[in-house]
Amino acid sequence: MKDKLIIIGASGHGKVVADIAIKMNKWQSIAFLDDDESIKTSMGLEVIGRTADAFTYKDDADFFVAIGNNAVREKLQEKLIDEELNVVSLIHPSSVIGTDVEISMGTAVMAGVVINSSSKIGKGCIINTSSSLDHDNIIEDYVHISPGVRTAGSIGIGKGTWLGIGSVVSNNVNICSGCKVGAGAVVVKDITESGTYVGVPVRRVY
Repeated sequence: MKDKLIIIGASGHGKVVADIAIKMNKWQSIAFLDDDESIKTSMGLEVIGRTADAFTYKDDADFFVAIGNNAVREKLQEKLIDEELNVVSLIHPSSVIGTDVEISMGTAVMAGVVINSSSKIGKGCIINTSSSLDHDNIIEDYVHISPGVRTAGSIGIGKGTWLGIGSVVSNNVNICSGCKVGAGAVVVKDITESGTYVGVPVRRVY
């Protein structure tokens, strides 16, 4: 772990991520990189350059990619990993992490989250505010679990899937990669085809 943390992305998601990093109290300094040159500071922290500048800080800083879009976050984080930059996870001190839980690099766990025992969270995931994942959940890489999501035990979420705010996944259900599940939706059986799903229970709309 380095003394400096650089967060890539200084907008809304970046602000929440920065707040977690501040509360973790592990870095002497925290700064942003962002491609919007009109943003000079965010959360009182300096924007010190553009995304491409990350590689000049390779030996001096830890890195976190705070980009909400799953595909963009994956592309950028994987590039950092390939170039051997040190990508960290950020876990809010108020979250509750059960025994035998694995959280991979580049994942953010927000305030009020509960992740119960024997769950595994992949790379570059967003486990957003006050979401709850029960035991034996397998969350693959670059998944976004929105605020207030509830998943029961023994569920699987495929790579790059997005669960909308307040959605619910019943126990022993698997959702394949590349899905979008709408706000407030309820998933009660396996989703095996990528697409967008809404409603109670969910139906595929496209």
